[in-house]
Amino acid sequence: MNPYEKRTDPWGDVERHVGRYGAPFFIPEIIDRAEGSYVYTEEGRKILDFTSGQMSSTIGHSHPDVVATIHEAAGRLDHLFSGMLSRPSINLCTHIAQTVTAPLSKVIPLSTGSEANEAALRMAKLVTGKFEIVSFNRSWHGLTEASAGATYASARKSGLPGSPGQLAIPTPYEYRPDFVDENENLDWQKQLDYGFAMVDAQSVGSLAACIVEPIVSGGGILVPPPGYLAALKKKCQERGMLLIFDEAQTSFGRTGHWYGFQHDGVTPDILTLSKTLGAGLPLAALVTTEEIEQKAHDNGFVFYTSHVNDPLVAAVGCTVMNVIEQENLLVQVREKGEYLAAALKNLVQKHEVVGDARGRGLLQGIEIVRDKISKERSEEIGDRITARCLALGLHMNIVCLPGMGGVFRIAPPLTVSYEELDEGLSILDQSITDVENTL
Repeated sequence: MNPYEKRTDPWGDVERHVGRYGAPFFIPEIIDRAEGSYVYTEEGRKILDFTSGQMSSTIGHSHPDVVATIHEAAGRLDHLFSGMLSRPSINLCTHIAQTVTAPLSKVIPLSTGSEANEAALRMAKLVTGKFEIVSFNRSWHGLTEASAGATYASARKSGLPGSPGQLAIPTPYEYRPDFVDENENLDWQKQLDYGFAMVDAQSVGSLAACIVEPIVSGGGILVPPPGYLAALKKKCQERGMLLIFDEAQTSFGRTGHWYGFQHDGVTPDILTLSKTLGAGLPLAALVTTEEIEQKAHDNGFVFYTSHVNDPLVAAVGCTVMNVIEQENLLVQVREKGEYLAAALKNLVQKHEVVGDARGRGLLQGIEIVRDKISKERSEEIGDRITARCLALGLHMNIVCLPGMGGVFRIAPPLTVSYEELDEGLSILDQSITDVENTL
């Protein structure tokens, strides 16, 4: 069968043959192609993509340099025995090491975010000789064994045993503070102290690592307050724990720096990368220090997968990093991020159902509420705005996890133009207005 053959009953084929893996297929159209900031349906409808695919098409769909790299790589070197090395893989590791903060210098190329986090947690346990893992109570780190254990945002209620030793701390959430100061603002230090007091009470004395995102994306685009990550690292150091930053969504320019942690000047012991590195292809990486890598190796660390160090995707990763540098995208993201943030704040002022706007660079969000006084979450209003956006030609992603819904994640490609930003913001504004008029 031709992979692009148009069938007379595509949704019948879906119902008969396509297995479900979680969220519903909520776009009732077949996507035929994508280019730049847009995807196109088989019927020819043009949809502006404000989520960069699955937050992964960092430099836009089908970037010409990536297409050229794939063409060359497919005909030259696509896949190798995992014990072999290739120049694209070596160069990718070298380029990543040149952009991260010292002492991070050792890189293992992998395939997916779950896999990178799995490797990081295995390494942390092996190096420390301990097994307990701390993460935010609004976290999403993956769906494989250890990464799923560190995930609290979804998929925990399967009724099956999970990875042992999982402990949660409260997520800093300034719009909905749980610990407040005299001005009713989030007292994040008190919250962090409480969280680790609970960790200490529950721990059996085997704390290995803490894994967090520098911006908690799936939990609602939550940016930790200034000083929080440094205080978190101190908590880890006091307990002999390693600090892992999961930068699936915040790396490779998404926030205006190469890596999200560079905004805070706090370097992790292990860094995991995925989504934003592969331009939509499955490419991830684990980055750590020479000391930790050596100790892991000495202790028998094994993460020998079928696609570790694969040359084709490594070549694409090299190209993505080259494009970010050649097109000066880090500076552009900071400038476009300020533009986007100002526009989203205007939506907060204009609309009663938009309670808050937050984020950094081109990873931002707005929170949908029933009204600004109660700040009651409204997944239902958010879903209606999503549907209206899609009808008008804009694809938006709304967090729909239990207790966390009603937050739009806005993450267009780093290459998005100001005209495309204006187009998307105009559709979003119109969609919110249309829905508000029906309430």
